[in-house]
Amino acid sequence: MRTLLIIALVLGVTGCTRWSMDHHLNNAYREYTRGNCERVMLELSQVERKSRSRRYVQPEVSLLRGQCLERQNLFVDAAETYRFIIAQYPNSEYAYRARARLETLRQLGRIDRATTVGTSL
Repeated sequence: MRTLLIIALVLGVTGCTRWSMDHHLNNAYREYTRGNCERVMLELSQVERKSRSRRYVQPEVSLLRGQCLERQNLFVDAAETYRFIIAQYPNSEYAYRARARLETLRQLGRIDRATTVGTSL
């Protein structure tokens, strides 16, 4: 009986962590829609703290962070964030999106061609 209680407690705690992580990620998207990148960064930090054992969340968090950096006119930082996604998660949907964002930044003249070298555009 004690073992069953411990298992139920562990499952309950991990479920709460997942719910909390999803809550902060949803808040981050909501604030991004409103244009409040400072709040987005705070919510993304909360997600990262709660998702250390769930690496699959990191590329989504990083992509949203890169988009906020673009909104704040921090184009080089955004490009570095996109490069991180491409290097760490090369076959993910987020790497595809990151490559597209890098190419868009290059076409808009926000970063130069040398900045996008090595990203397999």
